[in-house]
Amino acid sequence: MKKIDRESRETVGAITSSDTRISCRNVNVFYGEKQAINDLSLDIGNNEVISFIGPSGCGKSTFLRTLNRMNDTIPSCKVEGEIKIDDKDIYHRDMDVVPLRAQVGMVFQKPNPFPKSIYDNVAYGPRIHGLAVNKTELDEIVQNSLIKAGLWEEVKDRLDEPGTGLSGGQQQRLCIARTIAVNPEVILMDEPCSALDPIATAKIEQLIAELKERFTIVIVTHSMQQAARVSQRTAYFHMGHLIEVGDTNQIFTNPVHPLTEDYITGRFG
Repeated sequence: MKKIDRESRETVGAITSSDTRISCRNVNVFYGEKQAINDLSLDIGNNEVISFIGPSGCGKSTFLRTLNRMNDTIPSCKVEGEIKIDDKDIYHRDMDVVPLRAQVGMVFQKPNPFPKSIYDNVAYGPRIHGLAVNKTELDEIVQNSLIKAGLWEEVKDRLDEPGTGLSGGQQQRLCIARTIAVNPEVILMDEPCSALDPIATAKIEQLIAELKERFTIVIVTHSMQQAARVSQRTAYFHMGHLIEVGDTNQIFTNPVHPLTEDYITGRFG
């Protein structure tokens, strides 16, 4: 296997400190005795879309879940290193994960609407976080969130119907509306289109392009074509290591590391 060394991990698409929303330094993740992430350092900028690509099992989803402490739900998981969002250490012992997960929302691979009405799916977060003082404010949050998620025109006349009755692509946009209803700063997306057909995928990708005006978006994708379409920067993972991160066009046309080139050109993965 080609050598992985710190010096070869180029950061052609590096960002200035003033533009940084998330700063990760020397992050290691373990599941029991197995190390899943090795000494990873990465900055993620304000209002950018960054894609994580790499073979299955390379650690990209594991790392994504460190950014809102979803790995806390796995008893055997241990995270070392430093992850700061807006200069706050999210692994500090005094950090409350409930507001953290509102600040850093997550959209999963498979659409997972609650067994509630379309309205109540979106209203759930604002209710539990106390973001609306009355029904009028809640109605406004629900409508605005569905508009931002590109779903309002399709569901405005059936808000009382179950969210689970929507199509797969509509369900995923409903989950995005549910995520943005609590005013996050960062949206994590773990393969958000893998269960969707090409038409629904195109709608989600268009939505990502619109949402980046308001949010920082981190997306894990198996589709290199999708990464090329939606992201400003792309990070390539291999066997728990961050091999290379840079401007998306550079990663796909002129990668620095041989491992990245082998994956991009289809030699493995």
